[in-house]
Amino acid sequence: MTNNRSGRGKSRRNTATTTPVQGNQHKKTMQVKKERELEQSRVGAGNRMLRAGTENKNGNMDNSDREMRGNERKSRHFSKGERSNDRRNQEASNRSRSNAERSDLPVQKNDEAVLDIIGMNHDGEGVGRVEGFTLFVPGALPGEKVRVKVLKTKKQYGYAKLLDIVQSSPDRIAAPCAIYDQCGGCQIQHMSYEAQLSWKRQHVVDVLERIGKLSVADDDDTSVDLPHVQGVVVHPTLGMSEPWRYRNKAQVPIGVTEGGLVGGFYARGSHRIVDMNTCLIQDERNDEVVARVKEIGRMLGISAYNEETGRGLLRHVVVKTAFRTGEMMLVLVTNGRDIPHADAWIGSIREHIPHVASICQNVNTKRTNVIFGDETRVLWGRDVIYDYIGNVQFAISARSFYQVNPVQTEVLYSKTVEYAGLTGKETVIDAYCGIGTISLFLAQHADQVYGVEIVKEAIDDARSNALLNEMRNVKFEVGASEDVIPAWKEQGITADVIVVDPPRKGCDPRLLHTILEMKPERVVYVSCNPSTLARDLRILEDGGYKTVEVQPVDMFPHTVHVEAVVVIYRDEKH
Repeated sequence: MTNNRSGRGKSRRNTATTTPVQGNQHKKTMQVKKERELEQSRVGAGNRMLRAGTENKNGNMDNSDREMRGNERKSRHFSKGERSNDRRNQEASNRSRSNAERSDLPVQKNDEAVLDIIGMNHDGEGVGRVEGFTLFVPGALPGEKVRVKVLKTKKQYGYAKLLDIVQSSPDRIAAPCAIYDQCGGCQIQHMSYEAQLSWKRQHVVDVLERIGKLSVADDDDTSVDLPHVQGVVVHPTLGMSEPWRYRNKAQVPIGVTEGGLVGGFYARGSHRIVDMNTCLIQDERNDEVVARVKEIGRMLGISAYNEETGRGLLRHVVVKTAFRTGEMMLVLVTNGRDIPHADAWIGSIREHIPHVASICQNVNTKRTNVIFGDETRVLWGRDVIYDYIGNVQFAISARSFYQVNPVQTEVLYSKTVEYAGLTGKETVIDAYCGIGTISLFLAQHADQVYGVEIVKEAIDDARSNALLNEMRNVKFEVGASEDVIPAWKEQGITADVIVVDPPRKGCDPRLLHTILEMKPERVVYVSCNPSTLARDLRILEDGGYKTVEVQPVDMFPHTVHVEAVVVIYRDEKH
């Protein structure tokens, strides 16, 4: 179970060399470029040894384009069928050539090999090499010697199954979750928590150096006063004293077996639902509500939604728990408005789980993997529950975004305020402000805060939260940051500090351009994806800014995800 914001891309890293082949030069050059990008996105922290480049696959220039231009009129007489056959023949030739290249690899499918694991990629898979050929091994840790079975090979990398651990890492522990090997929610429960924190910092360091081309200060230099440090200071990851049961929200897909309704999480790399009664990173109260809903559903004969047929009623059970107030919200996501025996369902939940303050239904009849539909209605209680982050109160609705780890959220936001360096006189712009969580934290220390978010419902929540906390020095506007902030600039609004908290894809290039034009004294970047963070920092650095400090924060223990807060100063020389 992971946060939605951090959806995992499954690009694979390539590192072995290939034999040059004939073909269209531009096409091959672009192919090599794409393979290199995939390679760099695949292998993450602790893997500096795996930087062997690929050979350029530039063949002879294909003259067919020039011939086609010279004989354009003649080419119009080719039938669609002939052109289609040409394409199919070319694709078959490409496949044949690709297969011939793979036969020269040092390992083939079903081969067994003994590997030294020399790193771990950003998906938490161990990385090893056989005669220069890279293999990704789920479950293997850096420093281990393992025996593996090759499952799949591509031109420059492959995947292998862990068979035996010949030599174990001192960081290896027994994963406490009984279904850890099946569930796709956690990726590194088999690694000690101290090692997780260290790996996450190193992952951030590696992408800053490799993608951002930034010079990172040595560990020994970080104890020196910042003005005298050479390079970007990357602090140790801020972890949790108790890294279990930290999630305040459960989004549980519902399925059916011969025994009735099941609910849990998707198996690794699939949409097969693994039934579970408890999740060790989930608040126990959420487990209790989900178990009760499944029990009632079985008793009442409620049908589960089937992705393949589009039939069945119950799609997801969503539970939100406010850690500070104890209030809970249950959302039943259904494939239709009618819920059989709704009163019996609601009555049983209220009887057994008294902390539930809101029971809602969300209707989603679309054939989609998106959890929520457009219509939400209250079945019982309020339409929101209330919680606090620090001393700021928030109203949480069924569909509103709210950080799932409230303990670490306070750490993250406090560091954001610290890096903003506010004295009470500044104007701050909060891009990608969501429901205003960071904006309201900043408003306590700034003269004026402007927040912008493209999702209208989120801005509605942000305005409500500002009223709830009686904060009048914050204004919110709906729209894309890259459109709204330039308009503010035209209106004469300037910012001393700009805070950005973008999604995993990072900042829009136009927003970065606007930041460079507005020239705030500081930029504070809150990132959920180190790779796009590094890319964006490079752009800001080239535009006259200097990256000073990076603070990784472990928002999602036992997963590969890492957030970071970065402070960037405008270089006085620009």
